[in-house]
Amino acid sequence: MVLCATLSMLAQKSQSQVNSPYSRYGFGTMADRAMGFNKGMGGVALGFHDGKQINTANPASYAYVDSLSALFDLGFSVQLANYKMSKLQQNARNASFDYFAFQFRGAKNLGVTLACLPLTNINYYFTSSSELLKNNDDYSSSYVFSGEGGIHKALVGLGWRPISPLAIGVNGAFLWGDYSHSMSMAFNETSVYNMQRQYTADISTYSVDFGLQYDLKLNKEDMVTLGLTYGMGHKVNNKAYRHTSTLSSSVTVAQTVDTIPDAFELPQTLGAGLTYYHSNKLRIGADFSMEKWSSVKFPSQDMNSTTGNTAYVSTTNQLYDSWKVAAGLDYCPNKESSKFFQHNIYRVGGFYSHSYAKADITNTITDKPYELGVSAGVGIPITNKNIWHNSPSINISAQWVHTVVPYLSASTMQKATLRENYFRLCIGLTFNERWFYKWKVQ
Repeated sequence: MVLCATLSMLAQKSQSQVNSPYSRYGFGTMADRAMGFNKGMGGVALGFHDGKQINTANPASYAYVDSLSALFDLGFSVQLANYKMSKLQQNARNASFDYFAFQFRGAKNLGVTLACLPLTNINYYFTSSSELLKNNDDYSSSYVFSGEGGIHKALVGLGWRPISPLAIGVNGAFLWGDYSHSMSMAFNETSVYNMQRQYTADISTYSVDFGLQYDLKLNKEDMVTLGLTYGMGHKVNNKAYRHTSTLSSSVTVAQTVDTIPDAFELPQTLGAGLTYYHSNKLRIGADFSMEKWSSVKFPSQDMNSTTGNTAYVSTTNQLYDSWKVAAGLDYCPNKESSKFFQHNIYRVGGFYSHSYAKADITNTITDKPYELGVSAGVGIPITNKNIWHNSPSINISAQWVHTVVPYLSASTMQKATLRENYFRLCIGLTFNERWFYKWKVQ
């Protein structure tokens, strides 16, 4: 119980990672799911395995955990962000606790992993300037939009190597969180009613993901690993609510609550990666992953063309299918060297992706939101010949991410663009404890 409470507290702290208006859509903006070792490689991970690193992207990698060790991995990040929308511009700074992971050997060729990490983040507040109503120069309206929340993930994973070149694994996870989106519309004339709307939901469900890795030896020093992952999609039996209030001079005149039972679904996910290994020095990998969001149900407002009223319903095609391509490498000149620059691990990588969340629910804008980023980092072992029982390491990486979100401007009814730029400094701490070392007494 203490561990679960601690993981919950750490995950909630990671909600402050964004201030993006784009987190208004879907479940929010997707969190960076990379661990400390691969944040500097563009997040590439599906074909990577190493007994001294925890790789939650593919549970098959757990099978390679060192037989004498227990691994602890903690991740932190600080972020500088810049948001541009039309003539508006805003800067923001954030810090977050990104993840916690623990891995140990359960039996021969069997690795066990526990982890907690954020999946999505929601955090925004913005207003629109007053605009004149059509055919009436005496009345103007203004809007206030705000939101908060996010979804977190606590997983238990197993990785097993039945034969030398093949490893399989599974992650079983509990997902929990909530969201709250608010919209207020106010008029400059007191005789006109104002309106407030709030969209809320509490999420609690599960997820199951499978992984496979297969090693193909090319020669004594070279090897290629194929990594595959599959995530099951399913219904989420949680309700979504729409609260509508009509106000006159801040006094509530009328209030309604619309409820959608079984409002959500989770998508099927697919991933494939290929990694090339050369000796203990070089690893080069590339990944492709996709999530089938267009076929899942999500709450939406359905307008009646005759009456103009909107019904609150849950339908498909409210989100885009998302996909991501990533590539990266790491290089260590000499892991056995005592020289600082020789035994460090140097990393570089990049990615390009299309996001899942629609910023234009009218489907007037056909362009889809996309994101691209580059990263670089270094892994520094912290060794001391007088301390035999652990060999901690620190992974430091820098990321630059650029996001472009097309949307339909409510004032001009034309295409507009939200542009976001992020610079992140990420720090991961890995502790390698020799829990299973056996002493021999002579």
